[in-house]
Amino acid sequence: MDAIENMTERFSAAELPADSDSLTNPDRPASSDSPKAADRLRLARSGDRPTSREYIEYIFDDFFCMAGDRLHGEDAGIIGGIACLSGVPVTVIGHQKGRSLEENVKCRFGMPNPEGYRKAATLMRQAEKFKRPVITFIDTPGAYPGLEAEAGGQGEAIARSIALMSRLKTPIISVFIGEGGSGGALALGVADRALMLENSVFSILSPEGFATILWKDSSRWEEACEVMKLTAQDLKALGVCDRIIEEGEGGAQNNREAVLKAVRAELESSLEDMSKENGARLAEKRYRRLRSIGKNINKRKADIV
Repeated sequence: MDAIENMTERFSAAELPADSDSLTNPDRPASSDSPKAADRLRLARSGDRPTSREYIEYIFDDFFCMAGDRLHGEDAGIIGGIACLSGVPVTVIGHQKGRSLEENVKCRFGMPNPEGYRKAATLMRQAEKFKRPVITFIDTPGAYPGLEAEAGGQGEAIARSIALMSRLKTPIISVFIGEGGSGGALALGVADRALMLENSVFSILSPEGFATILWKDSSRWEEACEVMKLTAQDLKALGVCDRIIEEGEGGAQNNREAVLKAVRAELESSLEDMSKENGARLAEKRYRRLRSIGKNINKRKADIV
């Protein structure tokens, strides 16, 4: 229960950055006038941000929620099912955080158990069989690290999800709407196109964990945020992110409808771009895209330092 207790403390102490009214054009590399990475992380972690369920209910029609992993049970940390986007049948999967403390404890603050990832894998296999595009919403500090989760095959479930997505013969679009932490995020993030909200983040682990490992001092987490290059702006410069979606002043939590509309428009555009692609060709292009990340890192460093 230590992980739940730590997240409960963070949820109770959540605060927005003092200078959150100074957001700039997100497609430009971060500059001295841009919000600091730590400020963007605070916005990404805010308990008031729209959840995956909110995006699903606003963007899609006729959403049919599916439960269970056909092996062990249901996991509230992952929401998924079938829906329609502008008349096109799609499979939708997302990390789910709660709005209240009670809801967050139930879904472990968006940290899925193995059954959550197995449920997602089942939905993705169905999507490939029936030629439905897959759309994922990513917002998690990471997979749940509890003893039961590890005993239930957490690492194996994540690895199988990543392997499955890497060869899935149907379009995959991932939308980072908040936190994107470690393998728990990557398990839903192997995509043909990665969209990131302006203040979302994606990293190998939390900045607190990074600072603890590197400097033996978790209080240096704000410094770690800058070193890790975890913001949407940094990741676009590195080729990890394909498109950044603006949030406006104060983040998505202050501009809900505008952000929901913008995400819907980006998804419609992305689906149209990939609608005529052959499944096998998509999987091959996805593989090449992911393998190319980091190859030109020295060339791109000047744009992000």
